[in-house]
Amino acid sequence: MGFDKKTISLSLMCMALLFLSAINNFAQEVKHIQLLDEDTAQPIQEATYQYGTQTGLSDEHGLISFSITPGEQMQLSHVNYGAWVWDEQTIQELIHQKVYYRKSIILSLQPATIIGLRPNQQPDDRINIDYQERMEHDGAAILNQIPAINSIRKSGSYGFDPVFRGFKYNQLNIVLNGVQSATAACPNRMDPPTSQMAPNMMDRVEILKGPHALRYGTGFGGTINFVQTRPRYTEDPDVYGRFSSEYQSNGNLVRSEGQVGFSGARYDLSVFGAWSQGDDYKAGNGQTIPADFLRGSFGANLGAKLSSKQQITVSALYNMARDADFPALPMDLREDNTWLFNARHDLTINRQHLKSWNTSVFGSFVDHLMDNLLKPLDPRTMNAATNAHTYNYGGRTEGVWEFSNGRFFAGADLRMEGAKGIRTREFLMGPNAGKTVEDNAWQNSYIRKTGFFGEYHLQAGTINYVLSGRLEINNAGINDPGTEFSQVNPETKSTQINPSISLGMQKRMGEHVKVGAWLGRAEQSASLTERFINYFPVGQDPYEMLGNPDLVPEVNNQLDLTFQWSGEKAALNIDLFASYLQHFISSVIDTSLSPYLPTSPGVRRFVNIDKAFKTGFEVNLTQELPFGLQHQLGFAYTYAQDLERKQPLPEIAPLDLRYTLQGSYWHGRLQPEVSFRHVLEQARISPEFGETTTPAFSLLDAKLAYRISERIRCSAGANNLLNENYYEHLSRAVRGTTNPIFAPGRTFFGSVNVTF
Repeated sequence: MGFDKKTISLSLMCMALLFLSAINNFAQEVKHIQLLDEDTAQPIQEATYQYGTQTGLSDEHGLISFSITPGEQMQLSHVNYGAWVWDEQTIQELIHQKVYYRKSIILSLQPATIIGLRPNQQPDDRINIDYQERMEHDGAAILNQIPAINSIRKSGSYGFDPVFRGFKYNQLNIVLNGVQSATAACPNRMDPPTSQMAPNMMDRVEILKGPHALRYGTGFGGTINFVQTRPRYTEDPDVYGRFSSEYQSNGNLVRSEGQVGFSGARYDLSVFGAWSQGDDYKAGNGQTIPADFLRGSFGANLGAKLSSKQQITVSALYNMARDADFPALPMDLREDNTWLFNARHDLTINRQHLKSWNTSVFGSFVDHLMDNLLKPLDPRTMNAATNAHTYNYGGRTEGVWEFSNGRFFAGADLRMEGAKGIRTREFLMGPNAGKTVEDNAWQNSYIRKTGFFGEYHLQAGTINYVLSGRLEINNAGINDPGTEFSQVNPETKSTQINPSISLGMQKRMGEHVKVGAWLGRAEQSASLTERFINYFPVGQDPYEMLGNPDLVPEVNNQLDLTFQWSGEKAALNIDLFASYLQHFISSVIDTSLSPYLPTSPGVRRFVNIDKAFKTGFEVNLTQELPFGLQHQLGFAYTYAQDLERKQPLPEIAPLDLRYTLQGSYWHGRLQPEVSFRHVLEQARISPEFGETTTPAFSLLDAKLAYRISERIRCSAGANNLLNENYYEHLSRAVRGTTNPIFAPGRTFFGSVNVTF
C-alpha cells in the first residue's frame, strides 16, 4: 500500500505536534522548591516570587510552585530575607536539590565573608565553592582563596594552618556546624582543625570577622564556621548524587570525590567519599619539593523528621592520612586516623516569642603517628617517633525568641579537649648509642570550657543593632606531669573566668549603601600548647618550647568599620579594623633552661606581652561587565606591632591582591576564567623568631569550564602559568636550612563532574 505526499505531510505534522505537545507538557510540569531559614531550618512563608509571567507566594511549608520558562530569571523577596535572583542555571540546580536555605537579613549584619555553594549569584559577599573546591583534601585550601587568609605551611601539600589578620591557632575559633572542633594531636600541628573539615560534606564556610560573633565560642580574632550540607526532603522517594575527579600534572596529584543520597518526605541519607594522593612536585626553578601524601575522607549525613515540628540530623566522618612529607619538621606524618561525630535536634515551638530550640552533641577523636624513619638523614644519629591522641567533645543548646523588630538567641555550651602522647628517641650513634628515651609531650593535659551566651538583634528603622555577650569558665590541668616540667611549673591546675562582649550597628543610607561599626572585647585563656607543651620544638625556629600554666588570659579590644555599596550589577565591600591587644601570648628565649635535644639551640617559654597592636583592611569589588563578563578585585593588608618590645609581630602575611576576570556564554555552558595574584614583599619581619624578608611574586592562572549537559561539567587549565618561582611568607623553611618550601611551578589540570 502506497502513501501520497499529502498523507506523508499530514503524518509528519501530527508527529511534530505530538512532539511539541510533549515538550510543552514537560515545560508546564509543576516544579517545587522549598525555602528554609539557614539557621533554624524553618519554612520561609509568604516570600514573593516573579518568574516571567508567573507570580506567587511561598506557602506554609515554604514551597513555591512554578512551571519552567526557558531563558527567564526568577526574582524573590521577603521582608526578613531581602531580595535575591536565581538565573536559569541556578533554577535547574535547585529543582534538582529541591531546597534552598536563606539567611535572615537581620542576622547578616556582622562583618563576614561567606564562601557559599550557590553558583552564579548576584554580586555580594559570597565566594563560590565549585565542584573543584569540593575535591580539596584540606579545608584551609578553600579559605586561602580569600586575600585576608594565608596559611602556615610546613608541607608542600598537606596540613595548612590558617592565619587571619595575624590571628592564628586557638586565636581563631574553628568549628563545624557552630559547635564542633578537633584538637591537633601533633604538637607541631601537622593536623590543624581545618585539615579535618572534609570539603565535600560542606554547604558553605562562614568567616565571621573579629571578636563579635560569640554564639559559637570565643571568636578572639575571628570565627571560621564550616557548615555541613543540610537535609533535603522530597515529597516522593528520590535518589541523587554526584562524582568528580581531577588530575594535576605537577606532582601527579589525583583527586576524586562523590556523594550518593536517598531522600523522602521524612528522611534524607547521604553518603560521601573523597580520595586524594600526590607525589613530590617541581618548583618554578625546577627544584623537587618533598610533597608525598595520601588522604581519604568517608562520611554520612542522616536527616529525619520525627514530626512536623521536630527533626534530627546525625553526621559521622572518618579521615585518614598516610605518609605525608613535612620537610619543615623533624618528623613526617606516618598515619592519622580521625573520627568526628555530631548530632542535632531541632524543635519548632512557635509560641508568641519562643520560636525554636536546638541542641547539639559532638565528639572528635584523633590518633596520630609521626616519625623520622623516611627522612633522608645523613648521618642518621637517632630514630624518633611520637604516637599522640587527642579528644574534643561536648554539646551546645540554644533557643530563638522573635519579637516585632528583633531576634534573641541564648544558650550554653560545653567543650572538653585533651591530649596525650609520648615521643620515643632511639640513639644510633654517640655515647648514648643503643639507649631509648621517652619524652612526655602532652602530659595528658586537658581544658574544659563551659560557656553561656546571648545575642540580640534589633531593627530600628534604618539602623540594625547587635548586642552579643559570652561568659566562659575555663578549667585546665595535667593528669600526668613530667618531672622536668614540674620543676619549672610546680602549679599546673587553674580556673579562669573570661567575659566577652560586642556591640555593633549597621545603618542603611539610601537604597544602595550600608555602613557599620562594631566594638568588641574578647578574653581568652591559653591553649593546651601554650600551657602544657613539654620541651618540644613547635615554633618557627628550632628552639624547644616550654608551656606556662600561669599565663593569664589574653584580651582583644577591637573596632571594625564596614562600608557596603551594592548596585544592580556591582558591589563594593570595605572592612577596616584596629585591635589593641593586652596580655598577648608570645614567647621569649629563657637562657636559664637547657634543651633536651642536642640539635636545639635553646628553650623558649610562653609568656604574656603587656600590649600589642594590629590594624588593617580588606576590600572586595565585584562587577558585571558587558559581553557576558564579570570581574572581581580583592586585596587585604595587616600591620602588627609588639608595643612592648617595639618590633613587628611574627607571621604576618604581606599585602595580597587578587583579580579575576570570568565570562559566561551559551546560557552559562562555557565559562572562561583568568586569575591574577600579586603579593608584595614582606620586609616587616621579626628576626628574633627567625623570620627573613620574603620577596614579592605574581601569579597568573587560567581555566576553561564547559557544561556538556545539565549533568556533566568539565574544566581544564593551568595554575602558575608563568612558572613563577616563589614561596609564601608563612611557609616554614626546610628543617635545618634557610631554604624555604617553594610553591608548585606551572601545573596543568583537568577535571570532570557528573550529577544525577
